[in-house]
Amino acid sequence: MRDDILDLQNAKRVAVMGGTFDPIHYGHLVTAEAVRHEYNIDRVIFIPTGRPAYKRKEDVTHSEHRYLMTVLATVMNPSFRVSRMEIDREGATYTIDTIKQLKALCAPGTKIYFITGADAVHQILSWKDADELLTLCSFIAVTRPGYNPAVLREQVQAIKQKYETRLHFLEVPALAISSSDIRARVGVGKPVTYLLPEEVERYIKKSGLYRSGADVLTNIDGYVKARLSPSRYLHTVGVVAEAERLAVLHGADKEKAVLAAWLHDCTRSMSDTDAKKLCKENGWKADDIMKKKPMLLHGYTAAIVARRDFGVEDEEVLDAVRYHTTGRAGMSKLGKILYLADATEPNREEFPGLSDIRAMAALDLDGAVALAMAKSIRYTESKNEPLHPLTAEALQDIHKHINQKSEGKTE
Repeated sequence: MRDDILDLQNAKRVAVMGGTFDPIHYGHLVTAEAVRHEYNIDRVIFIPTGRPAYKRKEDVTHSEHRYLMTVLATVMNPSFRVSRMEIDREGATYTIDTIKQLKALCAPGTKIYFITGADAVHQILSWKDADELLTLCSFIAVTRPGYNPAVLREQVQAIKQKYETRLHFLEVPALAISSSDIRARVGVGKPVTYLLPEEVERYIKKSGLYRSGADVLTNIDGYVKARLSPSRYLHTVGVVAEAERLAVLHGADKEKAVLAAWLHDCTRSMSDTDAKKLCKENGWKADDIMKKKPMLLHGYTAAIVARRDFGVEDEEVLDAVRYHTTGRAGMSKLGKILYLADATEPNREEFPGLSDIRAMAALDLDGAVALAMAKSIRYTESKNEPLHPLTAEALQDIHKHINQKSEGKTE
């Protein structure tokens, strides 16, 4: 939402609710509504911080995610608005700059209140241009669980006497919710339902926020181990090891390779009926060959589960998982690595030509993938089974790429 449509010209009282909102939760919303009611506020402006002066950039989730979560959380309250002013401001974020910018958007005489937590009252005097800031707006200090109200009142009174500013004290319901706790809970797979709006929870899940790589892999490991047979799980472990090795050898993203390898067979034990149903529910219909060979569907269903259950949004990873069985024309380096790791992992039962493919894999990724695909095609033809056209197209494309390299037309 642009700041010129915050609807402030007719507002007589405006309250500012600033914070990282990483993520926004019901504690923030309860506080904002309590202030709105108690002080007859016309508009509560939620202002996600851009780059907080007191935090390193890497400590805070990207501003666009925090902004969108704040919009989702507040959109149904007609008195709430969300401003991008700090997100769009370059450099470190300071409250004095925000209040000055906000006053310029309001009509003359509009009263501005700045909402702050009880634990931050004693820090106000250390903020940038605190003397001027305390004359530009009133402050509302709200309690948080476990804070001593008597101490807060003493701090409020001391600032009042020294600066002759309006500094108010407001007790709000003791909701023991914190953004850091929500991030930690998401990181280890614990539920956060009823701690924050449902729309924000869905956004966090869909965007894969607050899930460290190690946490995600631990959860995927547990998922596949619980669903796959011991031999199929051992195969997955082998693919992970080989994908990581090949990624290092050929200059690919090792973390992506490991993630794709853990996911590639995660739905391998799903029944044919359930696989077809899952694909249909997600807008994909099996072609005639896949109807005859439903085993080919497990790459598609694995990609669906990766996105739906583990928040994987990286299209390169999803594409590699989706086509790891058939391959396709225009495969990325990651897709080729996963295809090859699936065919050559160390626990794979020996077959004629496997040693040649493994030897080639150390020297030429495209050459090794071409050998593996050719072997797969010959095996399919020997069983008089239909060959999926994606595989033929993939092999033709790789041969074309190999020829171009030999002619010096590609890197």
